Amino acid sequence: MDTNELMKEALAYHAEGGPGKIEIRPTKPDATQYDLSLAYSPGVAAPCLAIADDPAKAYDYTIKGNLVAVITNGTAVLGLGDIGPLAAKPVMEGKCMLFKHFSGINAFDIEIDTTDPEEFIAAVKRIAPTFGGINLEDIKAPECFEIERRLVEELDIPVMHDDQHGTAIIASAALINAMYLSGKRIDEAQIVVNGAGAAAIACARMFLALGARRDQITMCDSRGVVTTRRTDLNPVKREFATSRPVTTLREALVGADVFLGVSTAGVLDADMVRSMAGNPLVMALANPDPEISYDEAKAALEKVGLYLEATGTGESGKVFSQSVNAGTVLDVGTAVEVKFTDDTAPDNGVTTGGGWAPKEEEE
Repeated sequence: MDTNELMKEALAYHAEGGPGKIEIRPTKPDATQYDLSLAYSPGVAAPCLAIADDPAKAYDYTIKGNLVAVITNGTAVLGLGDIGPLAAKPVMEGKCMLFKHFSGINAFDIEIDTTDPEEFIAAVKRIAPTFGGINLEDIKAPECFEIERRLVEELDIPVMHDDQHGTAIIASAALINAMYLSGKRIDEAQIVVNGAGAAAIACARMFLALGARRDQITMCDSRGVVTTRRTDLNPVKREFATSRPVTTLREALVGADVFLGVSTAGVLDADMVRSMAGNPLVMALANPDPEISYDEAKAALEKVGLYLEATGTGESGKVFSQSVNAGTVLDVGTAVEVKFTDDTAPDNGVTTGGGWAPKEEEE
């Protein structure tokens, strides 16, 4: 299905059978007058008095313990940007639907019409008694970091920012598994992150917690590589500023083991994927449209010589040079003439430009 047809179907999905994706339904009998006298007046006074006497009883007599607020101000919605709180409502309803479908948790969306962090924090704090947890969603950086920090400190219920925590968790799981499958180590991986907002920063911090090295993480924003030479960086971006002599995403990707995209669609092409190290991990997570499609990325790697095998080492196992120019695209399995030079190299391997390929020990 092409994109236009999908969008047409999505509009019909949201409109047919009643607008929107969520509704409220009673969980107790409501068929008789007596049922209603228990649900509302006069019977409802009993749980009210019990909660007034012991606030913890709210978890016994109300929905509070199984109700999450999905809250946004619409300043960073998917990859659509600052489209405002009302336009963000379909996304928030969708998140409520996911809460219910996958975990049985009731959720209600709340769109707050302010871009002022203090006003936003105050509004969330005032409605917090209704809920058992707060899910912050689609709030732009760097304000989102302070909003989350303050609410975590000042509320007595769980608070999470999905763009940070949710994305970081799944990206980290992918990183762990990809490193295992490719035989690489996280602490040796060259990682390029395209995006410098909430999701990008949280993912990079999580990668560090998993063992990645800060000097091997290169972050890019809309102006290029986030480098120590730039003077326009906010404190959060400066945390990941690099001293590498690169300025563009294309330059940063040469030899990289991992690409994480959490920003703009269509910024990655086949040549950029081919320039990465052997067996790269490409996480194209821009939403709703990725940096490169799965099929395009997969096809790009079907015509690239990731590592070349060589036999014989000369006197001491030195660097080899190949009979094709650096950067040449080869079909997998192409025979390449290899010769050794006197240049110094690790004694246990030969280099192919994509990393060291250890020799097989002779039996």
